[in-house]
Amino acid sequence: MSVTFGAFHLVSKMYGRKACQLVREFSTGEKGQLTPFNSDLFDQVIAECSQHYLELQALIRKMQEKELDVQTTKNEDHYGSLIHHLSLVRNKRCLMSYLYNRAEIMRNLIWKVGPVLPQEIQEKLSHYEEEYVKKHYASLKSYESNIDLELAVDMIPPKDPYIKVRVLDDIGEGIVLSDDKIANFTRHSMHFLKRTDVEQFISRGLMEELTG
Repeated sequence: MSVTFGAFHLVSKMYGRKACQLVREFSTGEKGQLTPFNSDLFDQVIAECSQHYLELQALIRKMQEKELDVQTTKNEDHYGSLIHHLSLVRNKRCLMSYLYNRAEIMRNLIWKVGPVLPQEIQEKLSHYEEEYVKKHYASLKSYESNIDLELAVDMIPPKDPYIKVRVLDDIGEGIVLSDDKIANFTRHSMHFLKRTDVEQFISRGLMEELTG
């Protein structure tokens, strides 16, 4: 019993701190907002996982070399391997939680502003997250094309499909609209366009709807 208590006491004191710190960093941030991807801490947790795996395999081989039953033997090597196994699982769950919750925020942003996230958001993403955003949006558009339905529009139909907007920042020239017409969105210019063509620019703060 003392070996068991000592082993798990060791787990609580030595292992899992970095992984826990990674999750805590996300959970203490503002809800729905991304913090910069902590690649340094993330890589440290990955390295710790690799070390746990090596230690686990070494202890199992040691027991096998002694011709001991790995499943039933309860000695120091068994409890040592248990420590590394549980620490590995815990680290993995923390890593997955960190990635999943960040991905959930990214998916929500894609629904609101489209594939081109604001620059201040892009700066907080890892390279793999940038690729995830592109592939997720491509999958979404492919699905919409297959069912011939645009899912990102408002659930409540607008009274008028056309709205008047003012461009707040230079967006560019030669923008292709849904009816294949070309629009030039220069700063301070005003347009009367389909709501679905300009919603993504409004949500990104590049346009404003003019009412009245």
